[in-house]
Amino acid sequence: MTSTDTHQSAGTGAVMSHRQILLVIYGLMAGMFLSALDQTVVGTAIRTIGDDLHGLDQQAWVTTAYLITSTIATPIYGKLSDIFGRRPLYVFAISIFVIGSLAASFSTSMLMLAGFRAIQGIGAGGLMSLPLAIMGDMLAPRQRAKYQGYFLAVFGVSSLIGPLVGGLFSGASQILFITGWRWVFLINVPIGAIALVMVLTFLHLPRFGEHRSPRIDWWGATAVVATLVPLLLVAEQGRTWGWSSWGSITCYVVGALGLIGFLIAETLMGDDAIIPLKLFRSRVFSTATVLGVLVGFGMFGALLTLPLYLQVVTGLSATESGFATLPMVLGLMIASIGSGQIISRTGKYRIFPITGTAFTSAGFLFMTTITVDKPLWYLMIGMFLIGLGLGQLMQTLTMASQNSVEPRDMGVATSASTFFRQIGGTLGTAILLSVLFSSLPGNILTATQDKATLTSALDAGLNPAVATAPENRAIMKQLWNPIVDPIKSNLQTSLDSATTTVQKAADAAATTAVTKQVTAAVDQQVAAGAVPAAAAPTVIDQQVAAALPAAKRTAEATALQQAAAKADATVVDGKLTVDYADATQRRAVVDKVVPSIITQIKKGSSSSASSANSSTSDTSFLKGADPRLSRPFLNGFNVSAVNIYWVGLIVLLIAFVISLFFKVPPLRQRSALQEQADRAASDQKLDVAQGSAAAEVGTVAPADSGSVPAGRR
Repeated sequence: MTSTDTHQSAGTGAVMSHRQILLVIYGLMAGMFLSALDQTVVGTAIRTIGDDLHGLDQQAWVTTAYLITSTIATPIYGKLSDIFGRRPLYVFAISIFVIGSLAASFSTSMLMLAGFRAIQGIGAGGLMSLPLAIMGDMLAPRQRAKYQGYFLAVFGVSSLIGPLVGGLFSGASQILFITGWRWVFLINVPIGAIALVMVLTFLHLPRFGEHRSPRIDWWGATAVVATLVPLLLVAEQGRTWGWSSWGSITCYVVGALGLIGFLIAETLMGDDAIIPLKLFRSRVFSTATVLGVLVGFGMFGALLTLPLYLQVVTGLSATESGFATLPMVLGLMIASIGSGQIISRTGKYRIFPITGTAFTSAGFLFMTTITVDKPLWYLMIGMFLIGLGLGQLMQTLTMASQNSVEPRDMGVATSASTFFRQIGGTLGTAILLSVLFSSLPGNILTATQDKATLTSALDAGLNPAVATAPENRAIMKQLWNPIVDPIKSNLQTSLDSATTTVQKAADAAATTAVTKQVTAAVDQQVAAGAVPAAAAPTVIDQQVAAALPAAKRTAEATALQQAAAKADATVVDGKLTVDYADATQRRAVVDKVVPSIITQIKKGSSSSASSANSSTSDTSFLKGADPRLSRPFLNGFNVSAVNIYWVGLIVLLIAFVISLFFKVPPLRQRSALQEQADRAASDQKLDVAQGSAAAEVGTVAPADSGSVPAGRR
C-alpha cells in the first residue's frame, strides 16, 4: 500500500482490508504458536527434566528466570514498538526466543537451564505482548471477536499437540542420539524459522503520525531490572536464607531503591517513559492493573502446580498430564468465545471481570477439596471452572486498559497491562512454588505420622517380596531404607541379646537338672554297693559332662522356641530372628515400632527428616512404586498443593471484590490505526485549507505544515 493509497483509505474508508488483516493475523499466529507450544511442552516435560538433572526442587528457578526476563522485556517491547514499529520488534523477539531455545538444549543442570530460559524469556516478552498491541491497532474492540477464533485455534492446537510432543520427547531416552527431553527446546528452532518467514512475509502495518527523534528510556529499563531481580530473588531464596537474613534485607533495600529510581526516571521521561506515569491517572487503567497483578499471582502460581500434581499424585505420564488439563483449555475457549461474541454484539463488558473472578475463585475453592483418592474427573471439574473464569478475564482486562488511553499509547498501554499481569504471575510463581517445596518435607513427615498410613507403609517396607521388587527399589532407597534398616538392626540386636540370655538360662537349668538327675542315680548305685562312696563325686562329674551337651542343646532349643512364640519371632541356626516374610511376625514388629517412630518424627528425627528433604529433588522413585510405600509422600504433596490453592483462592477473592467497583469505559467504534489515519487526513485537510488561505492573502504557509506521512511498520 502506497502513501497515497493510505491517505485515500484513511479519508474514505477502512485503513486495512479484510484480506490484509488476515495476512497480518497469520504472521501473529506463527509467533504465538511458537510461544504457546513452548509453554505447553515445557510444562509437560518439566518433571522429567528435573529428575534427569537431579533438581526438581529447583524448578522455581527455571520458571522464575523465564518470567523475570519476559516480564522486564514486556514494557520495553511495548514502548519501542510505539517508536520504531511493531514488525522489527516482533522479528527480534522471535529470533532471541529461538537462540535461547537452542542454548537450553545444551543444559547440564537446572541452574544452567534457568539461565538459558532467561534468554528465551527476553524473546517471549515480545511474543506475548506485541500481538495484543497489533490487534488493538488493526481492529476496533467490537470487531475483535470476529478474528478471535484464529488465535483461539492456535492456542487450542498447541494445547492439544503440546502434551503429545512433550510426552513423546520426555518419554524417549534418545532421539537421533540426543537425550529425548532436549528436543523439547530443539523443536523451537524449525518452528521459529517458519514463524520468522511468515512474519517477514505477512506482517505489514501502515503507520501514521509525526516522525521525531525518539528518546529511549534506558534509566527506566535499568531501574526495572534493579527493582524486580532482587525482589524475585528473595522470593525464591528467602526460605533458604531466612526472611530476615542479611541477604534478604539487601534484596529488600536494593529493590526499594530500584523502585524509587524507576519512579524518578519515569517522571523525568514523561511521555517517553517505558511506562508513562500518566497512565495511572486513569482510574480504569489503575484498577485494571491491580486486577491484572492479582489474577496473574493466583493464576500462574497456582496453575503451575497442576502438571506436577497430575504426574506426582495422580500418577499420570507427562503426556497424559498434558491432555488431562484440556478441560481447563476447553473452559477457557468457551468463555473467551462466548464473552467475545457478547461484547461484539452489545459493546458491554463490565460484567466479565466480575463473573471471571467469581468462576476462577469457585475453581480454586473446588481444588482445595482434592485428596489423593479423588478420581481424575473430579480434578477436571475444578480445572474447567478455572478455565471458564480465565477466559472471561484475559481479554477484558486488556481491552479495558487499551480503551483508557489514546491510540498513540496503544502499545505501551497493552505492554503495561501484560507487564503487571506478568509481575503478579512471576511473584506468584516464585513465592508459591517456594512455599510448595519448602513445606513439602514437613508435610511428608506430618503425613508419615498418621498411624494407619505409617503402619501400612512399614508393613510393605519390611516385606521382602515388596522391598526387593525392582519397581520398589528406588523408593525404598530414597524413603524407607533410612527407617527400615535401623528397625531391623536394632530389633536383631535385641533378639541376639535375648538369645544369649535364653541360652544362658537354658544351660543353667539343664546343668542343674542333669546334675540333679545324675546325682540321684549315682546315689542309688552307691546305696546298692555298685559304686564306692569315695568314687561317687568322680562318677557324677563324668556322667554330667557326658550328658550335659545334649541336654543343653535340647534345653536351648526348647527355650528358644518358647521365647520365639512369645516374641513373635522364629529360630534360625540357634538364634532368635524375625521372618519378615511371615505376615504375623512382621505385623507384630510394625505394631511395636510405629508408636516410637511417630514420637521420633514429632521430635524431628534426623533420618526421617533427611529422607523427606532429599525426596523433593527427584521424584522418579515414585514411578511404579507400591501405593503403600508412596502414600506418605503423596499425602504430603497433596497437602502442599491444597495450601497453594487456598492462597490462590484468597487472592482471587480480593480481585473479585475489586471488580465489583470496576467502572469500564465504553468501547471505541474505530481501531487505533483508523483513528490515527482519520486524524492524519484531518490534519492534511487543515494544512491544505491553511495553504489556500495563505495564498489568497499573499502569504506562505508555515514551514512545518504539510501532509503527515504514512509508512509501514
